[in-house]
Amino acid sequence: MKPAAVENKPKVDTKPFYNSVIPNDWDTPFFGSVFTFLKTYSFSREQLTNEKTKDELRNIHYGDIHATFENEILDLEIEKTIPYLLDGIIDKAKFGDDDFPSLKDGDLIIADASEDYEGVCDCIELKNVKESKLIAGLHTFAARTTEDKVALGYRTYVLKQQQVIRELRRIATGTSVYGVSKTNLSEVKIALPPLQEQKTIADVLSKFDVSIHTINKLIAQKQLRKKWLMQNLLTGKMRLKGFEKSIGYHKTDLGLAIPIDWKIIKVKDIFNERKETSKDQSIYPLFSLTIESGLTEKTDRYERSFLLKNKEENLYKLIYPNDILFNPMNLRFGAIAKSKINSIVSVSAYYNSIFLTENNTDIDYYEALFKTPVFINLYDRIAIGSLIEKKRVHLSNFLELEIPQPCKEEQTAIAQVLQAADKEISLLKAKANMLREKKKGLMQQLLTGKIRIK
Repeated sequence: MKPAAVENKPKVDTKPFYNSVIPNDWDTPFFGSVFTFLKTYSFSREQLTNEKTKDELRNIHYGDIHATFENEILDLEIEKTIPYLLDGIIDKAKFGDDDFPSLKDGDLIIADASEDYEGVCDCIELKNVKESKLIAGLHTFAARTTEDKVALGYRTYVLKQQQVIRELRRIATGTSVYGVSKTNLSEVKIALPPLQEQKTIADVLSKFDVSIHTINKLIAQKQLRKKWLMQNLLTGKMRLKGFEKSIGYHKTDLGLAIPIDWKIIKVKDIFNERKETSKDQSIYPLFSLTIESGLTEKTDRYERSFLLKNKEENLYKLIYPNDILFNPMNLRFGAIAKSKINSIVSVSAYYNSIFLTENNTDIDYYEALFKTPVFINLYDRIAIGSLIEKKRVHLSNFLELEIPQPCKEEQTAIAQVLQAADKEISLLKAKANMLREKKKGLMQQLLTGKIRIK
């Protein structure tokens, strides 16, 4: 019997890198041998403002790296939300000297603290700094290298490689907050392809950023349009075709102008408080309310145990499908939403919840109405508390609010227009998320050398 044919596979030219391998022609220097650390500052949020200052000195806070800036490259021509340091805190005349270095294109700003392992050493690379005056702020490291070592646009990715991320998480210390010291970061090995390959990788990944930015701009435009529709349709400033009635307005107690053919009622006329409670989370899973996402399943990352009214008995409030719930402390910031969960769930007893008692009413119309800037301003007016940060809206006062009541058909028509706008925005967000996932997948293939491009 003849021996089975053996396939001659080409030898893969690789070398070890942590628990994996990378191409043999890649370098593996220590971070500290390639990057030099720059001075950073520990200014708190209270020392920052979103308003442009005379000094025009912008400050990157570690919280913005974790939560605000979406891409690995922070393009100052695009990103307009970077806060400013209050005037007079730093001597402006010293800006740019050795003791007060000016950050520039290609510099990294690295978050040195994170509340979870996912955010350990999150970093951004600066682009289009030009004449902007910029410093790295609270809980950050700033690092710089040269173009003969690491290409512009690639520098942020040296800390995004899978094995490097695992190493950063391994050396992170802390309990509720995790951090990595400059010394430990300096001793982390990074994987560096040849310079031309770095440039090509950076160029490929930047194209994803451009596409995502284009979609995000369109999302922002659609959101502004929806906000305008909410302001005008929900309060009757603008009427949909077929629903134009008598000309004229009458006003609520708080001065909101309502079309004369719409009724003015109180929240309590069509809603009642939901009071049912339970201790059993195995039957009724625990959910939480966020301003951004509404009612979402509670996770350890978003701990809300401090919201419990009765910690000893652990009583939770039950929320039925289509109930509207709100956080009394954050209602004036928009913390109100309808439950879109198709089953009964539980939430902290701290929340207030209401349900419709009037059948001839469209719940979607009122959920949208309660979220309008007009009503958020009303919540601020009826909030009670001696300190601004502790002001809250009591349910009894919320139920006494006067609200418009169009006919059921007009309520539904308005709600459908807004739902169509929501769907349009959701489709764009899904497209942006798809691009992010594609970029993430390709990025790890490129950063590990599994795919080579030159």
